[in-house]
Amino acid sequence: MNEAASPLAIKIRPTTSADADAIARVFLESAEYHARLDPERYSAPAVETISARYREGRQHPRDERSITLVADVSGEVVGFIDLRLEHSPDPMHREILYCDIAEFAVSDRHQNQGIGQRLLQAAEEWGRRQGAEFASLEYHAANSRAGSFYQQRMGYRPAHIIAIKRL
Repeated sequence: MNEAASPLAIKIRPTTSADADAIARVFLESAEYHARLDPERYSAPAVETISARYREGRQHPRDERSITLVADVSGEVVGFIDLRLEHSPDPMHREILYCDIAEFAVSDRHQNQGIGQRLLQAAEEWGRRQGAEFASLEYHAANSRAGSFYQQRMGYRPAHIIAIKRL
């Protein structure tokens, strides 16, 4: 995910139901990558399932302020990002509004062209306009390419660790 400067004309825009099939293809590439990283926890769902989810707007809980943005290059959707506004349910935490990045992917053949950076910057701007104080996201510990991109290129820092154990 080391994004480089790109001469591509990248348009970041809100999704429409017509984008569902393209989003599903990008989603599946990401799912397959994650299934290779951690096959115990990840799998690649059927493309039809994901396409229907985005076509019908089911990628977001109904009671939250949320949006999906896509990266469009010459009329082709090559990446997407799902955003929602959230507060921490932990009473110990300050009352902070977060722009949570729930899903984020760029097609394999369009990586390293600045598309992920543009999508993430657009997500952060959307969050700011909604009153969010922080952007938050999670990524798999073994996904070193995502970790480098988020921390070294985009300025994110680890804030908490989620530990799991098989039962």
